[in-house]
Amino acid sequence: MGKRFLDKRRPNNSAYRRTPRPEELPAPLPADPNQRLVEVYVEGYEDVAFWRGIFDHFRTPYLRFEISVPNREDLPKGKKVLLSMVPRSSERLLLCMDSDFDYLFADRTPQSKEVNRSKYVFHTFAYATENYLCYAPALHNVCVKATKNDTRIFDFVRFMREYSCTIYPLFVWYAFSARLDTVNVFPLCDFKSSVRINFLDLRDNGAETLAWLARNVAKREQMLVARNPRMVEPMKEFERELRARGLTRETTYLFMHGHTLMDNVVMVLLNTVCEKLRAMSIAKIAASSKQGTALRNEMSNYTNSLRPVRDVLLDHENYMDCPLYKRLQRDLLRYVRLTVGGMYQRGEIRDSSYLTTLRHLYERNM
Repeated sequence: MGKRFLDKRRPNNSAYRRTPRPEELPAPLPADPNQRLVEVYVEGYEDVAFWRGIFDHFRTPYLRFEISVPNREDLPKGKKVLLSMVPRSSERLLLCMDSDFDYLFADRTPQSKEVNRSKYVFHTFAYATENYLCYAPALHNVCVKATKNDTRIFDFVRFMREYSCTIYPLFVWYAFSARLDTVNVFPLCDFKSSVRINFLDLRDNGAETLAWLARNVAKREQMLVARNPRMVEPMKEFERELRARGLTRETTYLFMHGHTLMDNVVMVLLNTVCEKLRAMSIAKIAASSKQGTALRNEMSNYTNSLRPVRDVLLDHENYMDCPLYKRLQRDLLRYVRLTVGGMYQRGEIRDSSYLTTLRHLYERNM
């Protein structure tokens, strides 16, 4: 009955099933003529919201940032497309991408050199946007928003620090293999299977899980050394280069493959912790003095307030205290300051109050 009612309300139900023609789509709102349009291209649709959230912190009366994915039919979406656009990048066309290994590799490969030196390319410094979403100090808040329970039963910061130290040797092997472009030495699939966690034992803040992981890491490292003995000494110099770029044992997770971190580590932690927090809340409601309808209503109100854990993780912006994010902030702040200053010098901005605007922007972001 409900479906028939909706069908009657729709003037032309077939229009809801077919792709609308361009003339049927709503027109964009008129732009402020006093603002310069800056096109910002990102790797994929899942990156639009992340970079939109970042550029929202750099709004001024002089620049309007529009985030989108390149409309290209001849190449797949992703970093490859953005890199092909580097020659076209300018003050009015910015390219925002995941660093992958390009930040850590500095200028040691042609691609990393291009990413690090291109004036209008902005990259994450962390491996990918997922690494920011998995920033350890933010994970308790993710649990709170998903479960509406603020009880601390797990120390995410401590666990991720110990996890990073545990996988560090394999991360160096994987990064070195990628730098040499010898993927057969330690391919991504092997790295994933070696650093993933299949379970979380909450006792002693995951000590049993970390011990299990450490045994797997040790076995894989021994295998790599036995199969590639000539790589051991050169890898020591490579490790020193990585540490000079800011890698530490404790922060390895910020530089590892982002999807592996999110799907095979952090989501395992969050799902386990959130399951316990939800159970604690339900038990507390059940043990209250409420009975009958009042108890059912209270339980219903609680369950209706819950959110999927992954949705909360993908939506949050509690990574802004991350030191790597601060570096990205400084790069964007420098771009805005130089661009707006140039617009003033060319007479595009006539009011000297732009200096006050830039000062406030600096205070908000630093």
